[in-house]
Amino acid sequence: MVELMVVLTIIGFISAAVVLAIPDPRGRVIEDADRFAARVAAARDEAVVTARPMGLWVSASGYGFQRREGGQWTPLEDKPFVTANWKGGTRALVGKDGRQQIAFDGTGLPTDPLTVTLAREGERVSVTVDMAGKVMVGG
Repeated sequence: MVELMVVLTIIGFISAAVVLAIPDPRGRVIEDADRFAARVAAARDEAVVTARPMGLWVSASGYGFQRREGGQWTPLEDKPFVTANWKGGTRALVGKDGRQQIAFDGTGLPTDPLTVTLAREGERVSVTVDMAGKVMVGG
């Protein structure tokens, strides 16, 4: 009888470990934040390398990039700058206007600081661009 209880306890612990180790198929909001931050940093770097301004817009449902050409902003659809929607259930908290925009000049400095907070099912993560052009992901 004791052996049976020990075996059942071991099976219970193993089952709990397996359930806790299974990743959420929807992913976590931090993954969206990391991906977004990497693409923002790539846009900043592209502005420096090409010495041409790069723009970024963020809405509740997604984000996109643009380049300044011939005195006007042109949307980009080349990798890695394709317009992207947030993963299912994720939304950006972008304020009353419903959209935020910044641009990086040819030296990689942004026109304004930017903070985008991503939220999904009670989990929140902020992506911040400071006035030096540094892109950070944090609580």
